[in-house]
Amino acid sequence: MLKKEIKLGESGAKESVRFGFFLVLPALVMLLFIVIFPLLASIYLSLSEWSPMTGGGTRWYQAYQFWGWLSNYWNILKDTEFLIALLRTFIIVTVVVPVEFFIGLGLAFLFRDNFPGKKIFHSIILMPMMIVPAVAGFIFYMLFQGQGPVNAVLSGIFFKEVSILWLQHKVTAIIAIMIADIWQWSPFMFLILLSGLMSLPEDQINAAIILGATRWQRFRMVLFPLMKPVIVIALIFRGMEAVKIFDAIWLMTTGGPGTATESISVYMYKHGFKYLKWSWVAAGGVLILILMTLISMQALKPIKEQEEKEA
Repeated sequence: MLKKEIKLGESGAKESVRFGFFLVLPALVMLLFIVIFPLLASIYLSLSEWSPMTGGGTRWYQAYQFWGWLSNYWNILKDTEFLIALLRTFIIVTVVVPVEFFIGLGLAFLFRDNFPGKKIFHSIILMPMMIVPAVAGFIFYMLFQGQGPVNAVLSGIFFKEVSILWLQHKVTAIIAIMIADIWQWSPFMFLILLSGLMSLPEDQINAAIILGATRWQRFRMVLFPLMKPVIVIALIFRGMEAVKIFDAIWLMTTGGPGTATESISVYMYKHGFKYLKWSWVAAGGVLILILMTLISMQALKPIKEQEEKEA
């Protein structure tokens, strides 16, 4: 009887595993076609010299006929325009992400407490995040026109005519793009940080209040250590998204004046769809993927070390 029960238990476990596999199979198939296949295709193309204009209509899967190994990687790393676009992108990221973080953190602390109209203001703050990025880019394109609302407001503040050509100068154009990004994505930081704050154990915070800790001491000694994993994850998520900034730049300046506001996404778009250098763009995409993976792994080290200490 015991052996029969063991066999029945083993067969039941196998059936459960098989049933679970069939439940996740659609997700695995979707992952294969959305993530794995494009990645492998990009790596394959990046190792060739193929483009849609090469070889008299040769298909992309026949790119092996124009095999170039690592030549694309070597050439793109020597391309000054690529390196400057990459540097410009990281400058934008290092400005907008910290600003969005501090705005989101301040709002999260404000909305941690109850006050009249909290639900209404909560919805209003989240609205920019819900707007399509292309629409947000067009909105700020109109706002920063020479005769637009921004100059009109500045004229009212300084009591004289202000007609700054925001999108026609390389410095002011970058500032306008950063403002657009901060306006749209600060709510994203706010949402993540507020969720983290609301999940913190109240007993430790109440104990700090009873011991007479100030707001700054409670944040530095209690809230910040507990929030560190959430903060790191929020910064990584937002940083990776900010590296892909495209809509605001394309709608507001198309990378201009000249290439003064050209991010790495705009660079890749121009070379991929305007110059049809698909293998070149594929190599650039793989390099950026490797770079972002290394940065993310380095950023996640503090969380792993903390988990190892707690274990």
